[in-house]
Amino acid sequence: MSDKNSQTGLGFAPKSSQTYIVITAFLSLFALVGFAFYGLPFFFDFMAKEYGWSRTVITSGNALGKLLVGPLFGFIAGWLIDKYGPRRLMLAGVLFMGTALIGLSFADTLPLFYLFYIFNALGYVCGGPLPCQVLISRWFDRNRGKAMGIAYLGIGAGGAVVPLLAAGLEKSYGWHNSLAALGVLVILIAFPMVFFIKGASTLEGSHADKEPAVPIKNILTNPNFYLLAIGSMCAIGVVGGVNQHLKLYLRDIEFSQTQAAHVISLVLLCSLIGRVLMGWLADLFPRKYVMILIYLIVASAIPLLLVPDFPGRIYIFAVVFGIGLGGDYMIIPLMAGDLFGVRALGRTMGIILVADGVAESTFPMFLGAMHDAQDTYSTAFIILIGVALTGALIVSFLPKTGNRTE
Repeated sequence: MSDKNSQTGLGFAPKSSQTYIVITAFLSLFALVGFAFYGLPFFFDFMAKEYGWSRTVITSGNALGKLLVGPLFGFIAGWLIDKYGPRRLMLAGVLFMGTALIGLSFADTLPLFYLFYIFNALGYVCGGPLPCQVLISRWFDRNRGKAMGIAYLGIGAGGAVVPLLAAGLEKSYGWHNSLAALGVLVILIAFPMVFFIKGASTLEGSHADKEPAVPIKNILTNPNFYLLAIGSMCAIGVVGGVNQHLKLYLRDIEFSQTQAAHVISLVLLCSLIGRVLMGWLADLFPRKYVMILIYLIVASAIPLLLVPDFPGRIYIFAVVFGIGLGGDYMIIPLMAGDLFGVRALGRTMGIILVADGVAESTFPMFLGAMHDAQDTYSTAFIILIGVALTGALIVSFLPKTGNRTE
C-alpha cells in the first residue's frame, strides 16, 4: 500500500493528509502568532518615545481589542469552525492580521491605534491558535500531543526570527516601515496555507467523526470546564504580561536594541524545546501533571527578573521561561480534547480563549499601570509569580485522564 493511502492508527487519515495538516498549522502559527503577536511588543518602546504614550496606554490597545472581539466573536468563531471547518475563518484571520500590522505602522492617534488593534484581535481569533487546535485534534488521536507540539513549533520559530528581523529592518528603514513589512510578510507566509486544507475541514472515519457529540450545555455545567478555564487564564495572563513588557523591561536595565532582540529571540528559541518536550510528555503522562509542571517552570523563571544582577541572569531567565512558555499554549487544548471530546473542541476552546483573551489583555495593562505608578516592575512580577502558582493549584483538581462529559 502506498504511503498516501496507508493507515496510521489514527482513524482512516492518510499519512500525507496528516502531514499537510501539521504544515498548515505550523505556517499559520508561525505568521499570525510568532510574527504578529510576538513581533508587536518589539515596537512598543518606539511608540512610547515618538508619541509620548505611557506603558498603560500602549498595552491598552491589546486589552481593548481582546475584550471587544473575544466575548463578541470568540463563541461565534468556535461554532463556525465546528460547523464549517476552519478554512474560511483562517483566510479572514490572515487578512485581518496583516492589515492590523500595516495599519499600526502609521497609527499615530489613539483612535487609529485602537481600530487596528481590533483588527489584530480579529486576526488572532480567526486565524490563530483556535482553528489550528481544532485541525490537529480532528486529524490526530494517538499522537495528538506530538502533532500539537510540532505544529506549535511555528510560534517559537516565528517568534525567534521576528525580533532579529525587526531589529535589522528598523536599523535600515525605521520602525514604521519595519512594522508594515512584517504585516506584508504575515500575508505572504500564511495565506497560501489554505491550499493545504482544501477539502479537509472534516475527516470522515476519523476519531472525531466516530466520537459522539457533547452538547455545549453539558460542558458548561461540568466543574472541570471552569477549573480548566480559570487555570488557563492564570497561565496565559502571566506569560502574556511578561511577553508584552519584556523588551520594555530590558530597555529599562539598559539593554541595547540588539541585545534585547537577542534575549527575546532566545526565549522563543527555547520555547521550541518546551513545545516538543511537553508534547512528548503529554503523550506519556496524565496531562494535568504536565500542565502543573509548565506552570511551575514559568513561576520559577520570574524571580530571576527580581534578584540582584549577576552574569547571565537574563539569559538564564530566557531559557527557563522559554521552556515553560513553549508548553503553555499547547497543553490547554489537549486537556480540553480529553475532557470534552474533539467534536466540541471548537466551541470549548472558543469559550476558553475568550477567558484567556481577558487575562492576556488585562494583565499587561495591569503591569503597565503598576510600572507607571511605581517606576519599577518588582511588585507586578511578584504578583505574577503568585498567579502562576495559583493556576498550578487549580489545575491539580482536574482528573488525571479524559473524564469526558457524557
